Amino acid sequence: MSISIENFVKAIYLQEQRQGEDTRPGTLAKVLDISNAATTDMARSLAQKNLVNYTKYQKLSLTPQGKELALSILRKHRLWEAFLSKTLNLTLHEIHEEAERLEHATSNFLADKIDEYLNYPAADPHGDPIPCSSGKEQLNKNAIVLSEAEVGKVYNIVRLFSSNRHFFDFCAANNITIGTTVQIENSFEEMKMIEVSIDKKQLLLNEEFTNIIYVETKE
Repeated sequence: MSISIENFVKAIYLQEQRQGEDTRPGTLAKVLDISNAATTDMARSLAQKNLVNYTKYQKLSLTPQGKELALSILRKHRLWEAFLSKTLNLTLHEIHEEAERLEHATSNFLADKIDEYLNYPAADPHGDPIPCSSGKEQLNKNAIVLSEAEVGKVYNIVRLFSSNRHFFDFCAANNITIGTTVQIENSFEEMKMIEVSIDKKQLLLNEEFTNIIYVETKE
C-alpha cells in the first residue's frame, strides 16, 4: 500500500474516534492538507479497493478491510512512539513526528519485535491504546473526555488524543500529562469552557482542548 492510502484510512479511523468530529470529504481534506477534489478521488479509488465506503455527500467509513489496515498502521505508529520515548526521551510531539515517518517502513515482524522489547505496552506515551497483533484496539471504557467531567470531581488524565504541536507545548507548560490529577472547578456551558485546577494552578480550557483530553475518575 502507498503512504497516501495508509494515511487516508488512518485519518478516517482517527476522525471516527474523536469527539465531535466527522468523516466528510471536506473535513478529511483539512486534516490531510489536500484539496477536496483529491479527497473525493481517493475515496472513490479506495471504495473500488474495498477499503472505504463512499457515497456522494455522505460521511466516509472504513470497510472491515480498511479498518484492519488502519489499525495495523496505528499499531506500528504507537509502538514507535513508545520505543522512542523510552530509548531517546523525546517530547510528545517529537515522537509523533518521527513515528509518522517510521510507521510506513515497518514490517509486521519488526513491530512484533518492538512490542516484545517493550514488554507489550497497552498504550503509547499519549495514552493512545496500542492495537494488538491480531488487530484489536482495547479502548479504556472508563475514560471520558474532559468536557463531560462533572464539576467538583477529581480525575486522572489518561489520554491526550492529539497530534498538534501547540497542544503538546501547552500541555508541557502546564504539567498536563498522563497521570496528572485534575479537579473540575467550574463549567461555562454557553462559552463551552471549563475551569480546572492542576497542581494548585487554575486553568480555563475551551472545548477544542477538553474534547481531546481523556480522564477517568480518581480512586
